[in-house]
Amino acid sequence: MTEARVAEIRRRLQAALDPEELDIVDESHLHRGHPGAQDGRGHFRVRIVSDLFAGLPRLARHRRVYAALGELMTSDIHALNIEALSRNET
Repeated sequence: MTEARVAEIRRRLQAALDPEELDIVDESHLHRGHPGAQDGRGHFRVRIVSDLFAGLPRLARHRRVYAALGELMTSDIHALNIEALSRNET
């Protein structure tokens, strides 16, 4: 299930944000036993570099990531650590 989740996160982010770089790490194993992880949703860390983030404040960048992931944020993802950068910030 975890590999399928990561693949779907990758697919959606690539389709919506055309990233130059995209790294997704499943950190769910670090949160076993936490109350928020008991429903089976995962914890992920995403580093994404896209020109679509140029000139946007951090909150707007995160909103774009959340929008790209859509219902995964309520069905598959419990926590998401986001590093969203434009190419000139790397």
